[in-house]
Amino acid sequence: VQLQASGGGLVQAGGSLRLSCAASGLTFSSYDMGWFRQAPGKEREFVAGISWRGGTTYYADSVKGRFTASRDNAKNTVYLQMSSLKPEDAAVYFCAARRSSPYRIDDASSYAYWGQGTQVTVSS
Repeated sequence: VQLQASGGGLVQAGGSLRLSCAASGLTFSSYDMGWFRQAPGKEREFVAGISWRGGTTYYADSVKGRFTASRDNAKNTVYLQMSSLKPEDAAVYFCAARRSSPYRIDDASSYAYWGQGTQVTVSS
């Protein structure tokens, strides 16, 4: 299984970025997908999740109304559209995959597969 995250970069505060995560080696449509981030000196935190069917999305309070998760099961890809970016959004962003699970979608330990991360830098 491989998860390849891309789309990170440097953006000014208030700007937008779209992250992508291309999955291979798994039946993508059967997996919940999550986005997590980790800033220097901080623990990894949940950002957003999208159910395997794509009908349900979940967000951390800190990004609600600014970030949107979506997926294209035909392309085996999950996206994170980030708008109104703030300096505190700067982090390495990771995508992750798990089979449908009874555990909360924001529970990082419930994810079996992780991508390598993509850096997001937000200048003030």
